[in-house]
Amino acid sequence: MNSRKFIQTLGETLAPDTAKIKAATASLKADFYPLPESLSVLLQLLISDESESLRQLAATQARSLVPKHWKSLPDGQKPQIRQHVLQKTLDEEQQLLRHSAARVITAIAKSDLGDGQWPDLFETLVQAATSQSPRHRAVGTYVLFTIIEAFGEDMTAKIPQLLQVFGKTIRDTQSAEVKINSMLGVSRIAILLDADEDEAALKTVQDLIPQMVDILKQAVDAEDEDRTNQCFEVFQTLIGCDSAVLNKHFGSLLQFMTNIAVDTDTEEDARTQALSFLINAVRFRKLKVQGLKVGEHLTLKALEIVPELGDSDVNDEEVTTARSALMLIDVLAESLPPSQVVVPLLHNLGPYVNSPDPDRRKAGILALGTVVEGAPDFINTQLHEILPLVLRLFDDSEDKVRRAALDTIMRLAEDLAEDLGKQHAKLIPALVKHLDTAMHKLAGPDDQQNLDSIKACCNAIDALGDGLDTEAIIGYLPELVPRLSRLFTCPDPKTKAAAIGALGAMAGSAEEGFTPYFEQTMNALASYVRIKDSEEELDLRCTTCDAMGAIALAVGAEPFQKYVRPLMEATEEGLHLDHPKLRETSFLFWGSMAKVYKDQFKPFLEGVVKAIFESLESEESDIDVELGEEAADLVGKEVIIGGKKVKVSAISDDDLVGADEIEDLDAMGDDDDDDDDWGDLQTITAVAQEKEIAVEVVGDILTHVTSHYVPYIEKTVEVVLLLTEHSYEGVRRAAIATLYRLYAAVWGLQPEGSQKWEPGLPLQQKPKDEVSKLGEIISTATLALWAEEEDRATVTEINRNLAATLKLTGPSLIASPSHMKPLSEALLDILNKKHPCQLDMGPLENSSSDDLDPGFVESSEYDWLVIDTALDVVAALSHALGPTFAEFYKLIEKPILRFASSSEAYERTTAVGVIAECIRGMGNAVTPYTSSLFKILMHRLQDEDAGAKSNAAFAIGLLIGNSKDEKEIGKHFNTVLARLEPLMQTEEARMKDNAAGCVARMIKGYQEKMPLRMVVPALVAVLPLGEDWEENAPVWDAVVHLYSAGEPTILGLTPQLLPVLEKVLGPPEEQLDEETRGKVVEMV
Repeated sequence: MNSRKFIQTLGETLAPDTAKIKAATASLKADFYPLPESLSVLLQLLISDESESLRQLAATQARSLVPKHWKSLPDGQKPQIRQHVLQKTLDEEQQLLRHSAARVITAIAKSDLGDGQWPDLFETLVQAATSQSPRHRAVGTYVLFTIIEAFGEDMTAKIPQLLQVFGKTIRDTQSAEVKINSMLGVSRIAILLDADEDEAALKTVQDLIPQMVDILKQAVDAEDEDRTNQCFEVFQTLIGCDSAVLNKHFGSLLQFMTNIAVDTDTEEDARTQALSFLINAVRFRKLKVQGLKVGEHLTLKALEIVPELGDSDVNDEEVTTARSALMLIDVLAESLPPSQVVVPLLHNLGPYVNSPDPDRRKAGILALGTVVEGAPDFINTQLHEILPLVLRLFDDSEDKVRRAALDTIMRLAEDLAEDLGKQHAKLIPALVKHLDTAMHKLAGPDDQQNLDSIKACCNAIDALGDGLDTEAIIGYLPELVPRLSRLFTCPDPKTKAAAIGALGAMAGSAEEGFTPYFEQTMNALASYVRIKDSEEELDLRCTTCDAMGAIALAVGAEPFQKYVRPLMEATEEGLHLDHPKLRETSFLFWGSMAKVYKDQFKPFLEGVVKAIFESLESEESDIDVELGEEAADLVGKEVIIGGKKVKVSAISDDDLVGADEIEDLDAMGDDDDDDDDWGDLQTITAVAQEKEIAVEVVGDILTHVTSHYVPYIEKTVEVVLLLTEHSYEGVRRAAIATLYRLYAAVWGLQPEGSQKWEPGLPLQQKPKDEVSKLGEIISTATLALWAEEEDRATVTEINRNLAATLKLTGPSLIASPSHMKPLSEALLDILNKKHPCQLDMGPLENSSSDDLDPGFVESSEYDWLVIDTALDVVAALSHALGPTFAEFYKLIEKPILRFASSSEAYERTTAVGVIAECIRGMGNAVTPYTSSLFKILMHRLQDEDAGAKSNAAFAIGLLIGNSKDEKEIGKHFNTVLARLEPLMQTEEARMKDNAAGCVARMIKGYQEKMPLRMVVPALVAVLPLGEDWEENAPVWDAVVHLYSAGEPTILGLTPQLLPVLEKVLGPPEEQLDEETRGKVVEMV
């Protein structure tokens, strides 16, 4: 190899000439880097006296070539090279060059130590780290850090010695760099640490935390951005380690980070990083945060920061302190119970929303909107007070406050669509007023302020559309459709898209009531179905096709027929326009067409299924991603990036870059090339999201075109089953839902006789063999995923689908003897809050003793959703298993009774409702549990919460009607009657109806014990039932029974019953089930 030519070419990459750099780089890759001699020359350059820039370039390129060529160098040269590189690094003055050379040393060490070479390196580095020279200490500590990072678990045996070294160097009085390097090293040790096996090392790391805090504080006070960033990175790493590492100092660490965050004299970057730490602390250590009871403190401190947002848009992507504070509030609301976050926020909102300072008013209303998603049920209970406040600020004199209020309206509509929809008479006129104002003021395509207002109003109308009932939305169409239609021609494509989206939502809610506007709307939108000349046009095309899908569902098959084929062709074209969102839109449109046309969708089925399967089967792990030297220890492995399995490549020749691309990988700052790499990875996320949509649409199609879908069932099972193990949780959730929809669809294809089932195991009536086989496959996949899944939403999805399917198809899905044990274990884990998806990061047993037992703590609403849906599974099991459920109930009785005694009303209400379902399912088999159930239900019959009280009345009626323990029932009979009396006069929470049902069951079962002359008139007085028509069955059963027995009281009440009978036998027919209607008709 011509060394002189090589060095000359290498130097040309430093020239300020792009063409020359590209030519030189191409020559290096083709002519020199494939040769082992290139590494030798680069190492000689590194230890030479050449310019700093050339040596920096040599170090970067040498590090990349060591894995490829080091073993090929003559063994006789290697000792000298090692010695010279290490010595040159120790003597190097420039930190960037020291770090690059240190990476070269680590690369050589990784190659050498596996072959038993360079055995004295570790001791040499320890000596350097404890040297009298600050520079040597800096190099020694940094190389030790990179060695730990590169060798991972192979360094476990060295942990005691390393901690001894870092325990000294972290207190260095001369060099901040040495202290930072020591922190980095300790953080890597913390990753390797086994807290159970090495208590001494754990204690040492714990004892170093205060010193690390001091180092961070010094860096922040010195406004040293690079060192501050490195320190924060260390603490972010520690959050991801064994929870025991930080537990000892966790509370003081939260306070320290909070102090940084609220200090307006501190650099903004440091404040946002402190908030980032707090966000991750809450997200991954929620039980610890909850146990420390700091949720209120963190919420109010974050609220103090939000006014700094000023005139900035909350939805901008730029990370700022104020936006980070809102994100912290969001995570707090999602992770902690309402009592620790939402309640104190609401109590302290007054000084903000009533402030003369518009920035504080804006902050208050934004914070309110931010907590809605995390605690929608609690916010719903306060809506009567919240909505007037929101509407007042929506009419504020300051535009930024009005926009913030509009943002909160959208958030409320997204999470409380139905309940907010009831307030349409206040909301829609206010939105129309502000829309008219902005449209009137609009000065042209550059008037961003008014364009933003128009878009926000349209988006709010879009969000509200889902919650409005058909009659209400039809009343607003005459004023909304013309306004939104005018915006279809707005020059701004985003405004145009917002208007189209809003009209689509309105059409979806109006259903056939949209028909008068159908043709004109389709004509107005037609020109956007095929546009494709820019990214903005493709985005608009997506929105248009989504809206047309909603319109089709609204107006129905016949009016939409002439548009189907052109739109199917347009959406098929959309698959090939290199626009991920448009591919999703195409799939969703096909799903809508399947819903509308059902069996008539058959002509399109083959092509649609083929395209969707191509998406679902696209290979994701073939993509190789090269992330640079910090990922060197991941080479050849699959990692999760953007929700996708990605294979990390070894460094290739293409990685050997010019000097203009060299970055300090440890600066953790301005790495533009790195940002570009991560930007490229966004397409990976898009692929995973596309699969999520695609598998959902498979579920839509097979549900609505079932009979024609049969040829694709086997392939569907094969493809979708694999997706239950996908790395992206959205795909797993959608796959689970689609498998259960498939089972329900196949179940429905059986002859009617085969669809009937009897509760209990073993099965009294077996489904067809192919149905049983499919059920076995789905159950096996579900139970495997269910036990280990860490994503709460995925576990919730499993719960929902399993519960719904058990109710529909009975016990056949769980008929295998091998299924009940893992099913019960998974349910118990969830009910005891010990399921993997409910625990803080890291095993629970590694948490310190002062952590809360998750089974006895108040839940956030998001956490409760997992339990709530698991309780749905319990109720469904009781329905499917019938009397045989009594054995299963033994296992779950304790946690269910605990929830029924909770301090939270929604937990009590839900648990009592589930108890009622269990009683109904067990029937007479509930008898052994009569005493324990009466004990809890009698308490709940006096509950302060209306829902819990109402459900208790329902449950007690079922218990009295099913239990054979007459002695225990007799103990409570009169007390029950006394407590039911006021409930019979209460309209709230279906209380009157459930109380009536309970009284009716008592009459039917124990007529001789009932004071009929008092009770029967009270029962007749509440008829007809207005809310819970299910209770009409026991009520009219009791009435018919009394008439059949010729009971005088009921006979004397015949005049009062006649108009009631006229109402219940009239429309709607759903008031009475078929059996009850027959009894009543026969009685009449």
